[in-house]
Amino acid sequence: MIEILTSPAFNTIQDLGRRGARRFGVSTSGAMDPVALAAGNALLGNDDNAAGIEIQTFPFRLRFQTDAAFALTGADHASTLAGSTVRPWWCMRAKAGDVLAVIAPRRGARVYATFGGGIDVPRVLGSRSTHLRGGFGGLEGRTLQAGDAVPIGRSPHRSDGRFDFGVAPPDVAIAGAAPADDRVLLIRVLRAGEYDLFSEAMQAAFWSTRWKISARSDRGGYRLTGGKLTLDAPVEMRSHGVVPGVVQVPPAGEPIIQMSDANTAGGYPKMAAVIEADLWRLGQAAPGSFIAFCEVSYQDAVAAMAPVNDYLAKLRATADLYREL
Repeated sequence: MIEILTSPAFNTIQDLGRRGARRFGVSTSGAMDPVALAAGNALLGNDDNAAGIEIQTFPFRLRFQTDAAFALTGADHASTLAGSTVRPWWCMRAKAGDVLAVIAPRRGARVYATFGGGIDVPRVLGSRSTHLRGGFGGLEGRTLQAGDAVPIGRSPHRSDGRFDFGVAPPDVAIAGAAPADDRVLLIRVLRAGEYDLFSEAMQAAFWSTRWKISARSDRGGYRLTGGKLTLDAPVEMRSHGVVPGVVQVPPAGEPIIQMSDANTAGGYPKMAAVIEADLWRLGQAAPGSFIAFCEVSYQDAVAAMAPVNDYLAKLRATADLYREL
C-alpha cells in the first residue's frame, strides 16, 4: 500500500489502455507515454501492462506503507526518496515509511511511477486506466488526492532481488528518436482521409508551420496554434471514428491532435495521423512547446516501431538478468 501525500490536479492511475471498447463510445485512455510506462514495468519485472501512476502536475509526494520496489521513468526530473536523490529511469527499493517526492521535470511533461506487482485496483472493461470523463477505472474514476490509499500488488520476483539500477531513456537509446532541433519536436505523420480537401497552400502551411501546443491542451487532445488551416468552402461531414494521433481541423482552422483520452467519433476533417512510434514522444511534449510535422510512408511508419520494440525487449532481458544476479 502507498499513501498519497501531495498530488495537484490531473495525476491518475494508468496502464497501457482500454482496448476493444471504442465501439461502445469508450476511449482507450492509458498512459500518454506508453514506452515510459512499459520501461518502468520492465525494470521491475512486471507485465508491460501493469498499472502505474502518471504524474503530470507537481510536486507529487507519496509514502510507502510497506517495503516495495519502484521505478521512475518518463520526463527528465528530480526526485528524492527519504531525502536522498533518485535518478530518473531508475529502480530501487523503498522501506515502509519512506517518502518519495517527485519535482517538476527539467525536460518533458510526464513522470511515471511504477511499483513491483503494479497498482492493484479493479479492472474495468479490461483495464485499470482512469477514465476521467466516464468516472471509472483507476481509483474511483478520479484523479489522485492527498490522503488516498493506493494498493499495490505482490511483486513477481523474490524479495532479495537486486533493485538498484537504471537504463538509458528511449530518446537517447533509440537512434533517430531525439529531434534534430531541441526547440522543435519533429513528429512523423501519414496523410489522413480529408487531406485533399485542403488547398495546396493550406497543405504547404501544415508542413511548414512551427506549431505551438496550446495551454488548452490535455489528455484528450493537443490544440495547436501558429497558423490556420481553412477550407475554400465549408464541408459538412458525418461523424466518424477517430483514434489517438489523428490530426483534426475544426472550422476555426487550428488543428487538434487527438491523444490518449481521444473522442471515439468526430466530424472535423482529418489532415494527418501521427504514427504510433512517435505518440510516446508527443505525450512528453508540454504545453508551450513547439512541434512540426514530417510526412512518412506507410511502410516507414510500420518499420519505425521496430526500434521501439527492440528497446523494450532488450531492456527487459537485461533487467531480468541483472535482477537475479
